[in-house]
Amino acid sequence: MNTSECTSENLALVSWTWFSPNQGSEGTASSLRPPAKAKFDPWQPIRQWLEQVEIATPDLAHRLCQLIPAQCPFERDVKLFGRTLFHIPPMCKLNPLYEEVVGLRFRALCYLADKCGEDVTRYC
Repeated sequence: MNTSECTSENLALVSWTWFSPNQGSEGTASSLRPPAKAKFDPWQPIRQWLEQVEIATPDLAHRLCQLIPAQCPFERDVKLFGRTLFHIPPMCKLNPLYEEVVGLRFRALCYLADKCGEDVTRYC
């Protein structure tokens, strides 16, 4: 591609597509993903349930925003006489349902802000 062919459309197309040398012209970007492996996930039913929770009332949205913290409550600096002895890192990422719970809180905040028109800064 020479400089006269460098339009935003061509650059976007080039940056989003990648062809392997052994694939030829029939390769697509979707072929870059590794094949999905079937694995046992005991948390999948709970994940699906959390994703399907419908936030339909302001009371439920307020309760979810109060129960689910905005930050990890376990992260701490342990201090003694004003000096930091050690730092406890956030452990929430170890929770296997972390992404779903945070998503549920986000949906509750969006419901309060968009549908109810409330100020949600007290939950941030």
